[in-house]
Amino acid sequence: MQYMVSVIDEKANNGTQEEMDAVDVFNDKLIADGYWVFAGGLAAPSTATVIDNRGDQPIVTDGPFVETKELLAGFWIIQAPDLDVALKLATEGSKACNRKVEVRPFL
Repeated sequence: MQYMVSVIDEKANNGTQEEMDAVDVFNDKLIADGYWVFAGGLAAPSTATVIDNRGDQPIVTDGPFVETKELLAGFWIIQAPDLDVALKLATEGSKACNRKVEVRPFL
């Protein structure tokens, strides 16, 4: 099963060099152990564009869809045999990036 491990941050930044190095080591481990699918960091929420095309005309708005204290800073997509393994890996990822993470299975 695939899981999304979302990295939650309270500020838009790329992290320290030490954090980025730890994430690289974690990514290498995911690849070596066969859990890696994809990962990426996200630009600041101020770079977002929200599109709402539910009405007669699309509405395009600059900026994030909600103003919050916390933001989605990046993510991993992992392949794990079950939730227990995904949670273990997410725990290691949280340590590596020094941020909270959220784990959600793909449907």
